[in-house]
Amino acid sequence: MTPAPGSGERRAGTQARAPLRLGDADVAELWARAAAAGDRRGDELRSVGLDLVEAERRGACVTGADGREYVDCIAGLGVFNLGRRPDDVVAALREAAAATDQGNFPLMSVEKAEFARGLAGFVPGGLDRVVLSAGRGEAFDVACKLARAHTGRGGLVTVDGGWYGDTGFALTLSERPERDDAGPLIPGCRTVPLNDVGAADEALDGLVAAFVLEPVQAENGCRVVDPGYLRAVAGLCRERDVLLVLDETQTGMGRTGRRFAYERWGVVPDLLVVGESVAAGVFPLCATLLPSRLAGFLDDHPLVHLSTFGGSDLGCRVGLRALEVYLREQPWRRAEAAGRELRSALEGLAAERSDVVRGVEGLGLLVALDLGDEERAAAFCRCLRQEGVLALPGAVAAHTVVLRPPLVVPDDDLERIVAACAAAVGALDTAGVTPAPESRLADKGHGRAS
Repeated sequence: MTPAPGSGERRAGTQARAPLRLGDADVAELWARAAAAGDRRGDELRSVGLDLVEAERRGACVTGADGREYVDCIAGLGVFNLGRRPDDVVAALREAAAATDQGNFPLMSVEKAEFARGLAGFVPGGLDRVVLSAGRGEAFDVACKLARAHTGRGGLVTVDGGWYGDTGFALTLSERPERDDAGPLIPGCRTVPLNDVGAADEALDGLVAAFVLEPVQAENGCRVVDPGYLRAVAGLCRERDVLLVLDETQTGMGRTGRRFAYERWGVVPDLLVVGESVAAGVFPLCATLLPSRLAGFLDDHPLVHLSTFGGSDLGCRVGLRALEVYLREQPWRRAEAAGRELRSALEGLAAERSDVVRGVEGLGLLVALDLGDEERAAAFCRCLRQEGVLALPGAVAAHTVVLRPPLVVPDDDLERIVAACAAAVGALDTAGVTPAPESRLADKGHGRAS
């Protein structure tokens, strides 16, 4: 009997699977099926030019199943800081799969201990206790749980424009219109305007356990917290025994030009949320870090948070190798320099064509362009796709387009991004755009950070 193509004997570790290849007709059929099924997500992806299927991934680029290569400015929403499939980290996954498994999650292991020690040493500020999770929302929820347990208070305060994930506390504290569909949400949560010290002062009463924010709101036009505001809030938190929680899921592990954005301003959080970039997108791994002085509740209740796949032995081996790569390559240096070049080029484009691009904000390789309205931003993303760049509008500020390429993006791909943005502006102009309204970023008090 003649075997079917791609079949044959299965010999573990002896055959490499060929990369997935689909023709244009196959891709079109996949999307046609989604449309026939009433797939609203499919409609949303098509509206921003992302009706494609990922196939090969390498460095700063991804190749669609149709064979076309794109510079990846989505990067898993900040997961692929070290690029797509970094060799050393992928090798660690292969080695780990041959040597271990996920382990019994309630038990200690060498892998868990070594990764936790490595991460605590990598993170500035003496945050030496580590709780491991599988996803961002879970790690955020851990921070909120521990803050409430430590203080004995139930209140949580955040700022407008935040986006923390899809689970309980994360969803409740995020500025997302669809969150009410899952209501009722967690009580005792309050939102105040970012960069308004007076509002924060008023909100931090005797019922509040933690003040929560992102140093740069990636999904809200890359709005940057004012350094003076962050320092003032940190001072208020210390005075009132309120814990400061920073979510650095999208800003951490080098993206803003520092290992973590809070280093820029001399403020150390009480609880830090680190996202999937910690394992370079090769394995699902996140973490919540805190100092030993806040670990009393954890010590008394060591099983208060269990995660079946959070901190698996496989993942910890991968994460430890990723940390080695981060320390060796120091990609935050590249993010600082390349981000400065990207910002400068985009600001020049905005100055020339302020009728299309109303503003540019961000830090390092986390940059947003303000297109003025949602339809224009979606059209801009479609144009970028035609020019070989993948990007998304902000999940909160849908009138912005976020650019967050891997931190290892080479100069030629950086030039491709800038050229694609210029071409997209021209394409929108050719299509006959109307002048964009005044920048919404200014309305929300977006500022620059030093």
